[in-house]
Amino acid sequence: MKAADVIGVGTGSTVNHFIKALGANQALCQSLKGAVSSSEATTVLLKGLGIPVLDTDQVDSLSIYIDGADEIDHAGYMVKGGGAALTREKIVASLARSFICIADESKLVKTLGKFPLPVEIIPMAASQLTRSFCALGGSAKLRLMGDKPLVTDNGQYILDVTGLQIQDPLSFESLVSQWAGVVTVGVFAHQRASLCLLATPQGVKKIEFN
Repeated sequence: MKAADVIGVGTGSTVNHFIKALGANQALCQSLKGAVSSSEATTVLLKGLGIPVLDTDQVDSLSIYIDGADEIDHAGYMVKGGGAALTREKIVASLARSFICIADESKLVKTLGKFPLPVEIIPMAASQLTRSFCALGGSAKLRLMGDKPLVTDNGQYILDVTGLQIQDPLSFESLVSQWAGVVTVGVFAHQRASLCLLATPQGVKKIEFN
């Protein structure tokens, strides 16, 4: 990360650790032109460090996007959305020249699908999309907060889909993205990671993806 960069910052517990570490380097914080945030929660944390938070329409591109993942495979394809911010994460990631994924080694998998796949949806499409995932061999459940559906920052619902083995992430993402009522599917294949910083008991392992 260079001084005067505009960076993209993701959402979730892993990213919160990154933001905390960033805050410990005041010189770097002050040198940044700003950041584009993927969630309201991240925006609050960044502003608390004095980092200007920009809207996506204020930037043409980002030097890097830094975020975690619920799963990442050996090609850099990911499942994301456990924190319900997948739509904004994918938008910000699409602006970045490089996606840096930070994760622990439990997130590295051979095949995506063990972690429930988040899909942000328009509420009225919940039943038909549940049937569509069933036809692929999956089981979709509406994510709840208490006894009511969780509502994302975008005012939509989340389906969590289990029972899938995503052998071809690029084709799967393209397919599901076309279904009526899908806002964003939590497979990040077209916006895959460029680099993974993987925490292991032996230290941080750097994995670059071609």
